[in-house]
Amino acid sequence: MGVEHSSQLLKGALDLCLLAVISEEPSYGYEMVRKLQLRGMALVSEGSIYPSLSRLQRQGLIEGYKVASSEGPKRKYYRIRPEGGVRLAEWSGSWRELVRGVDAVLKGGAHVN
Repeated sequence: MGVEHSSQLLKGALDLCLLAVISEEPSYGYEMVRKLQLRGMALVSEGSIYPSLSRLQRQGLIEGYKVASSEGPKRKYYRIRPEGGVRLAEWSGSWRELVRGVDAVLKGGAHVN
Protein backbone atom coordinates (compact mmCIF):
# COMPACT_ATOMS: atom_id res chain seq x y z
CA MET A 1 0.00 0.00 0.00
CA GLY A 2 1.40 3.40 -0.91
CA VAL A 3 2.26 5.91 1.79
CA GLU A 4 -0.26 8.44 0.43
CA HIS A 5 -3.10 5.91 0.50
CA SER A 6 -2.08 4.71 3.98
CA SER A 7 -2.05 8.26 5.34
CA GLN A 8 -5.58 8.86 3.97
CA LEU A 9 -6.82 5.74 5.79
CA LEU A 10 -5.00 6.88 8.92
CA LYS A 11 -6.73 10.27 8.94
CA GLY A 12 -10.10 8.54 9.13
CA ALA A 13 -9.12 6.47 12.17
CA LEU A 14 -6.84 8.86 14.05
CA ASP A 15 -9.52 10.68 16.08
CA LEU A 16 -10.83 7.34 17.35
CA CYS A 17 -7.35 6.05 18.19
CA LEU A 18 -6.37 9.25 20.00
CA LEU A 19 -9.55 9.15 22.09
CA ALA A 20 -8.80 5.52 22.98
CA VAL A 21 -5.22 6.30 24.05
CA ILE A 22 -6.25 9.38 26.04
CA SER A 23 -9.05 7.43 27.74
CA GLU A 24 -6.43 5.05 29.18
CA GLU A 25 -4.55 7.90 30.88
CA PRO A 26 -3.84 11.60 30.28
CA SER A 27 -0.99 11.94 27.77
CA TYR A 28 1.06 14.55 25.94
CA GLY A 29 1.74 14.60 22.20
CA TYR A 30 5.01 12.69 21.91
CA GLU A 31 3.77 10.11 24.41
CA MET A 32 0.60 9.50 22.34
CA VAL A 33 2.64 9.14 19.15
CA ARG A 34 4.91 6.59 20.83
CA LYS A 35 1.93 4.59 22.14
CA LEU A 36 0.24 4.55 18.74
CA GLN A 37 3.45 3.56 16.94
CA LEU A 38 4.05 0.71 19.41
CA ARG A 39 0.56 -0.57 18.59
CA GLY A 40 1.26 -0.69 14.86
CA MET A 41 0.42 2.79 13.60
CA ALA A 42 3.85 3.48 12.10
CA LEU A 43 2.75 6.51 10.04
CA VAL A 44 1.67 8.54 13.08
CA SER A 45 3.90 11.52 13.88
CA GLU A 46 3.61 14.49 16.21
CA GLY A 47 2.72 16.68 13.24
CA SER A 48 -0.11 14.36 12.23
CA ILE A 49 -1.87 14.27 15.61
CA TYR A 50 -2.16 17.96 16.47
CA PRO A 51 -4.93 18.78 13.97
CA SER A 52 -6.93 15.85 15.40
CA LEU A 53 -6.24 16.91 18.99
CA SER A 54 -7.39 20.45 18.19
CA ARG A 55 -10.55 19.13 16.54
CA LEU A 56 -11.32 16.82 19.50
CA GLN A 57 -10.77 19.70 21.92
CA ARG A 58 -13.04 22.06 19.93
CA GLN A 59 -15.74 19.37 20.03
CA GLY A 60 -15.46 19.21 23.84
CA LEU A 61 -14.32 15.58 23.84
CA ILE A 62 -10.91 16.19 25.42
CA GLU A 63 -9.30 19.00 27.36
CA GLY A 64 -5.72 20.17 27.48
CA TYR A 65 -3.77 21.36 30.50
CA LYS A 66 -0.12 22.25 31.16
CA VAL A 67 2.17 20.26 33.45
CA ALA A 68 5.68 21.25 34.54
CA SER A 69 8.42 19.02 33.16
CA SER A 70 11.86 18.37 34.61
CA GLU A 71 13.10 17.96 31.04
CA GLY A 72 12.28 21.46 29.80
CA PRO A 73 9.21 23.63 29.20
CA LYS A 74 5.74 22.71 30.43
CA ARG A 75 4.04 19.92 28.52
CA LYS A 76 0.47 20.06 27.31
CA TYR A 77 -1.38 16.97 28.45
CA TYR A 78 -4.80 15.92 27.23
CA ARG A 79 -7.48 14.08 29.19
CA ILE A 80 -10.81 12.73 28.07
CA ARG A 81 -14.01 14.49 29.09
CA PRO A 82 -17.25 12.62 29.84
CA GLU A 83 -18.56 13.50 26.37
CA GLY A 84 -15.39 11.98 24.93
CA GLY A 85 -16.04 8.69 26.70
CA VAL A 86 -19.54 8.56 25.23
CA ARG A 87 -18.23 9.41 21.75
CA LEU A 88 -15.46 6.81 22.06
CA ALA A 89 -18.01 4.09 22.77
CA GLU A 90 -20.18 5.22 19.82
CA TRP A 91 -17.28 5.49 17.38
CA SER A 92 -15.82 2.14 18.52
CA GLY A 93 -19.08 0.38 17.73
CA SER A 94 -19.33 2.11 14.36
CA TRP A 95 -15.70 1.29 13.57
CA ARG A 96 -16.14 -2.42 14.38
CA GLU A 97 -19.26 -2.55 12.18
CA LEU A 98 -17.39 -0.85 9.33
CA VAL A 99 -14.43 -3.23 9.65
CA ARG A 100 -16.74 -6.27 9.57
CA GLY A 101 -18.43 -4.92 6.44
CA VAL A 102 -15.17 -4.11 4.66
CA ASP A 103 -13.76 -7.53 5.58
CA ALA A 104 -16.86 -9.23 4.18
CA VAL A 105 -16.57 -7.27 0.91
CA LEU A 106 -12.86 -8.02 0.58
CA LYS A 107 -13.44 -11.72 1.26
CA GLY A 108 -16.33 -11.82 -1.22
CA GLY A 109 -18.81 -13.10 1.33
CA ALA A 110 -21.96 -11.93 3.05
CA HIS A 111 -21.80 -9.48 5.93
CA VAL A 112 -22.46 -11.23 9.23
CA ASN A 113 -23.43 -9.33 12.41
